[in-house]
Amino acid sequence: MSASPLSETPFPAPVLAKVIVTKVFVRGLKVEAQIGVYDHEHGRVQPLVIDVELDVAASHCEELGDTVNYETIRTAAQDIAAAGHIDLVETFAERLAQACFDDHRVTRARVRVEKPLALAPHAAAAGVEITAVRG
Repeated sequence: MSASPLSETPFPAPVLAKVIVTKVFVRGLKVEAQIGVYDHEHGRVQPLVIDVELDVAASHCEELGDTVNYETIRTAAQDIAAAGHIDLVETFAERLAQACFDDHRVTRARVRVEKPLALAPHAAAAGVEITAVRG
């Protein structure tokens, strides 16, 4: 009886993949902020819902210090909101993206900011999404 063709072919050595980009994300972060251009939006807080996705130049992450801690994203969003009134969600998104670039390993930041009450009850939310790359 002859051997199976599969048993005659040795398996090649496993190829170890090299991670070149790690995506770190936060989805659905809720922050209260003073935001908006209209008179009725000044002097009061509104809810924002924020999504952030970062491309991080990191590989073989085994410890928190090897990558970007997503708690820093939450803290940055809260700090931006606490700094005072902002007219546009675009401004909020750009400031948050810039804060993410404080970590030198971040190469790209996608930031989405939604105002759930902006067009209520006609729409679930309105907002903006930006993508920024390290220059």
